[in-house]
Order: sequence, then C-alpha cells, then structure tokens
Amino acid sequence: MRIGHGYDVHRFQEDRKLFLGGVEIPHTKGLLGHSDADVLLHAVCDALLGAAALGDIGKLFPDNDNAYKDIDSKILLKKTVEIITQKGYKVSNIDCTVIAQKPKLAPYIDEMRHVIANICLVDIDLVNVKATTEEKLGFTGREEGISAHAVCLIQSVK
Repeated sequence: MRIGHGYDVHRFQEDRKLFLGGVEIPHTKGLLGHSDADVLLHAVCDALLGAAALGDIGKLFPDNDNAYKDIDSKILLKKTVEIITQKGYKVSNIDCTVIAQKPKLAPYIDEMRHVIANICLVDIDLVNVKATTEEKLGFTGREEGISAHAVCLIQSVK
C-alpha cells in the first residue's frame, strides 16, 4: 500500500464555468486556470501521482503546453489513472475535501463521487468527497477562490 496527498487552488474568474469533481456547478464565477481549473480533480491527480512517486500534475500536464489548454480535467484524471495502472498500481480509496465559502456543494457531492469513482475504476463506496467553508477567513472565505485536498491509497497489483 502507498499513500498520496494532493492539494490544488485556483482563483475565481468572471466569464468561466465552475467545474468541481468533474461536475459543472452553477455559480456566478468559474475558476481561472490553463485547463478547466477543476481543483478537486487536480488534487486527486496529485494524490495518485504522489502515491506512485511520479511527480505532480504540473510535470505531466504542464500549463505551458497548449495541448492542455481548456482541457476537461476528467481527461487528466483518466490519463493519470492509466499511468499509475501501467506502473502496476490500482486505486484503493480516495478521500477529498473542497474548501469553498460559496457555492454550497452538498447537492453535488454524490455526483462528484460517482464521476471520480468511474474514472478511477473503483466502487463509489471507495471515494469520499467533503465540502467545508473557512468561516469567511482567508482567500476562500473572502470568496477569491477554491482549494481542495485529496488523500489516496494505491496498491501494487504486481
């Protein structure tokens, strides 16, 4: 068994759609980034890559490569899972936390879990997504952006 941790943050931007956990969330702003800026899926990618000692999302999918401009982060997660699978690992479980003052995410959590589980080739009961605020403290509390943490376990299938 190997453990990995991922973290990502993006600032809000006008005239962008908001994607979290592969789900489009209705909101007045989206997140700014080279890709679709899905902080949750980016944190999951980093956790998986970290567990396999394969670097991070910026190394595999650099923000100066136009191949990844506005890319759907579900594709990045799928490629990440393919890479760790080729290295002889499979996902055991994933636990995530999204930190956002707004929007309220509770209505979308099960859909996010479903998306992540499907891409990672695991049962939904092996994926947990939580959402919290920071009580109006810090950049997320001031509604300047959103951050996410993810922890995962992977296991060798060799």
